[in-house]
Amino acid sequence: MALHVMDEANHCLGCKNPRCQQGCPIHTNIPEVIRLLKANKLNEAGRMLFENNPLTTVCSLVCNHENQCEGHCIRGIKGAPVHFSVIENYISSTYASQMVAGPAKPNGKRTAIIGAGPAGLTIAVILARYGYDVTIFEAHDKIGGVLRYGIPEFRLPKSVLDDFEYRHLRLKGIKVRPNTDIGKAITLEDLFRDGYKAVFIGTGVWNPNALHIKGESLGNVHFAINYLQNPDVYHLGSHVVIIGAGNAAMDVARTAIRHGTRHVLCVSITKKIAASDYEASYARLEGVEFLYNKKPVEITDKGVVLRDLDEAEDGTLTERPGTEMLYPADSVVVSISQGPTMTIAENEKKIETNARGLFVTDEVGRTTMPGVFASGDAVKGARTVVEAVAYSKKVAEAMHEYMQTLPADPPDEYANVPVAKLEDGN
Repeated sequence: MALHVMDEANHCLGCKNPRCQQGCPIHTNIPEVIRLLKANKLNEAGRMLFENNPLTTVCSLVCNHENQCEGHCIRGIKGAPVHFSVIENYISSTYASQMVAGPAKPNGKRTAIIGAGPAGLTIAVILARYGYDVTIFEAHDKIGGVLRYGIPEFRLPKSVLDDFEYRHLRLKGIKVRPNTDIGKAITLEDLFRDGYKAVFIGTGVWNPNALHIKGESLGNVHFAINYLQNPDVYHLGSHVVIIGAGNAAMDVARTAIRHGTRHVLCVSITKKIAASDYEASYARLEGVEFLYNKKPVEITDKGVVLRDLDEAEDGTLTERPGTEMLYPADSVVVSISQGPTMTIAENEKKIETNARGLFVTDEVGRTTMPGVFASGDAVKGARTVVEAVAYSKKVAEAMHEYMQTLPADPPDEYANVPVAKLEDGN
């Protein structure tokens, strides 16, 4: 067993009122997990992690631990907190190889999951545990959503998602239809016609927000979410300016450096960047520079023109005309968050959306169309992975409760027709 993992485990005080658990959006029973590990009950600890959070291997790597479990640890008040991320990753990745159980006993009911991101995967796993026949419809060629197409390999190895697909989907009998965009050739009505008792929508937010300034359509300008999906096809050059300073901007900056860019400048409109301290510290360590209180006013073939902003104590920003300056760049990347994919909303008039294009739901994910539920970024806007998991657990239980009131499918009317005998070609 890795010594540093046990060092962290032994550092835990086992608090009766665990602040770490309170700080975790999904309320992982951290003291009990650590207690089981220290008692050499690694499999029991792993089972507890996965039953609470199907995406525990992912969250151990990409969660904002500094503001959640580790940020609430009582040890961190006067020193270093217990780094539960290290413990969780060790337990979950080690125990994952033991997960070889097949599908649960079928309950005779079919359910559809639209989108294989964090929300969709969470709900698919939970409903499969109840015995539902689950099919995931994914617009991309592989599962993961933002986990695969929005988080760089150096932060979340694709092998983690590939293992998830094997352990949680294929072994559990969950079917996946890749490259299938619901709302076009197949509609929600088609799904209900084919016997799906309930439908979950977790399509995420894939449409980049634009600056709406002159020069944004030039060939040297790119959007962060597009770049992160496949950075290998981009040629950003030696000097890159990134408009935005959130975690996605940090991912773009660090990815660009790994692809040969030598000078990266991140621009924040405020005096404090939006990225987590951990992500920002890694970016600085790798040579990324930051500019504060600057607003982009125009993008040119030579770079981006920025104007100074005065920031009051209450956060109010005021532009200072006459302070414009051109910051040279081979490429400019716009990273100011994303909006929802509108395919379903535009074609399904029974589902209400708000002014931002997000699905309107109640507290457990019910949309305005009976039998259709939604959660994740398509409801809340861009949030963290663990927040999506936490909310989606509630939605999964609501879907289960709803489908329990519905009858199972009647027998297939063609179950007894003759079966054609086909030549095998030999």
